[in-house]
Order: sequence, then structure tokens, then C-alpha cells
Amino acid sequence: MATILAHPAAPGTLTHPAQPGVLAGMVGNVEFELERDAFAEAIAWTAKGLPARPVVPVTAGVVLEVTDGAMIVSGFDFEVLNRIEVPVTDKAAGRVLVSGRLLAEIARALPPKDVRVVVEGNRLAVRCGSVRFNLPLLHIEDYPAVPVLPATSGKVRGDVFATAVAQVTAAASRDETLPMLTGVRMEIGPEVLTLAATDRYRLAERHIPWTPTGTVPSTSVIVPAKTLADVAKSLGSASEVVLSMGDADDAGFLGFSAGGRQTLTRLLDGEFVKFASLWPTAVTTTVEVQVSEFIAALKRVALVAQRFAPVRLAFSEGTAQLSAEAEDESSAEEELEVGVTGEPLTIGFNAGYLLDGLAAVTTPRATLSFTEPSKPTVITPVTGLGADDPDDARDGSYRYLVMSMRLRG
Repeated sequence: MATILAHPAAPGTLTHPAQPGVLAGMVGNVEFELERDAFAEAIAWTAKGLPARPVVPVTAGVVLEVTDGAMIVSGFDFEVLNRIEVPVTDKAAGRVLVSGRLLAEIARALPPKDVRVVVEGNRLAVRCGSVRFNLPLLHIEDYPAVPVLPATSGKVRGDVFATAVAQVTAAASRDETLPMLTGVRMEIGPEVLTLAATDRYRLAERHIPWTPTGTVPSTSVIVPAKTLADVAKSLGSASEVVLSMGDADDAGFLGFSAGGRQTLTRLLDGEFVKFASLWPTAVTTTVEVQVSEFIAALKRVALVAQRFAPVRLAFSEGTAQLSAEAEDESSAEEELEVGVTGEPLTIGFNAGYLLDGLAAVTTPRATLSFTEPSKPTVITPVTGLGADDPDDARDGSYRYLVMSMRLRG
């Protein structure tokens, strides 16, 4: 588990001390108006990142800050900061803290009319048409110091970033006892970002081009996979995603920004597993498959495979025979036409791991490269249709290694 910040402000953080003489939970007299959908979307996006069981109760809240014609909504749980900025008609600048999940539910339930939000006493009043809610303010003076987003380091194309993250996070571990494996290793080069993740049974890697802002030193960081996946889903639709990496004083965080939204995540501290030598250097058999067809067949056959039991794949003379069986004598088999080059081969796999690798391929066809039944197999997309082919840009450097399983009999 990543190190938890203490409450006192650390170097490189921005604090908002409460002003003397104001009510608890409020800094200034917040008052603003905006369109209902914009309000609901901003609150929902921030609130979904809040901890379900917060160690510190105030981190279950969202901060609403009004300044210079904008509403800034933010949530921070010591590990991840989510922040979104939305234009508003502001009548009074200020900063308040309220229950995030309750405010999100209220915002979602409001009628399609403009929303007016104002502090009245020690409560936040939310008005929309004839509807009115009053929420108690939380003690903002107890809210943790919020990290500052580091300076911009560079940009990456949004759709390429989203695809690459989805491809590699599928291989990240969910086992919190091995925290390094729950992250994605991001190697930062002068022109290329290399993403890699593994749970010891499979390994995914993807290279994507990026455009640094100035000179960015080559280094590598480990980003929590869950946070990275959330970032890619929420920001990947933007034309560009901005990356912000800290210097020596705030190197423990990595920021992502697009479309008025920002996510800042604490990096995992430690050394990632050395994986470069795991990629096979020799290939004895290659099989080219139609991805959607192969996935559908594999899912059907896997229906009878018991948990942790392998699915058998036999390749020879242009065909693939998929089969599985269970201890109750249930069985399934299916035969497909595929392109086989090299020696005939029979091999076993965990169906779920194999499906994850195939599902991450965005091209219509994929190549499975084998050495021998006891060795890992590598899945790669079939690309090369030209420099302007969108599949090459989205998927061209993806590769996925999966360990084989021993077959009975």
C-alpha cells in the first residue's frame, strides 16, 4: 500500500487555512448559479473517486470553491485528487465542504432547470425550480492539505492513451499483498511512453508516442492501475491528455488533465519486477486468428472448464481445435479455421487470461506466437496496413504474454 500523507502540510502542497470569524465548514460566502446537467456531471465525476470507507471522515466530502467565474469541485483521499472546473455565474466567492455522495445523488435527482447554490448560515442550500435541499457543512478546517498539480510535462493523444491503458491494466494484479504488481510501470522516454503491467501469470506492454514540453529526463514511475484505468476512461475522449510530472520536491505524484478535469495520483514506491527477459526470443509456431471469432469460440468452450482448469488448444494444418472438460464428465469442443505456420502444437491456458489478452486487441486479426507447450505465448495485433491506418496508431505496439498450463493425459 502506498504511503499515507499525514495531516500537516508537506512540502509542495497548497493549504487553505480557515479564515477567523467564519462559520465552521466555510471560507467566504459561496453563492453561484449554473445549468443543472453541468452541475450534476461535475459533482458525480468528483464523488465517484471518494473512498467508500474513509479513514478520515472529512475525505468523504467534496470541496466547492467559487472564484473568478468558475466553480471548482475537488475530492482528495490522500492518494488521489480529482478536480474539475466549470463556468458559473458567481455572486460570492468562497470555499465549502459538503458530503460528496449525498450531493451527487441530489444533483442527479434535480429537475432540468438552472441550479442556484448558496450558503445560508451553516448549511448549503441547493435550489432548482421548486426543489430545495439544505446540507450541513463539514469542517473544512479539518480537510487535508491538497497537493499542487506539477508543471506540464507533455501531451499524448487521448484515444491512443485510453486504448493503451486498457490494454495493459488488464494484466495488473488485484492482490494488495503485492502492491508493486497492482501498478502500471510507465517508462518515460524522449519520444515514447512505455506502459507495462503483470500479475506473474501474464504480462502486457504497450509503447505510445508523446510530445514532451521541453526536456523531460528519462525515468520510470509506477502508477496505481485502478487509478490509471479510471483516468483513461474519463479523459480518453479528449483530443489530448496532458501529463504533469513533479520535480525532486513533488516527484511522488503524477497528474493527468483534459477538458477542465484533473486527476493527481500518488505513485507507488518501490522497484517493479524485471520483465524484459520474459519475452521469448525464438518462435516455432505462429497462428493467425480472426479475433472476434476466436474469442466467441473460446468463451463457448470455456463454459464447461472448471475454475483453474485449462482449456486445450490444438493447432495443425490450418485448424485450431478448442476443447475443455470437467470432473463431472461435461465436455466441449469446437474447431476453427486459422492460419498456422510452423510445427503442430497442443497447449493449455487459463481461459480468462487468454481472453483478456485477445479482448485488448483492437485490430480484426491477431497473431499467437508459440515456442513449446511449457513456455509462454505472445499475442500481438496484425497491423501494417499503412502509416494512416488508425488501428496501427491505436494498437501497433501492443503485446501480451500469457503463461501456459499443464494438460492432463
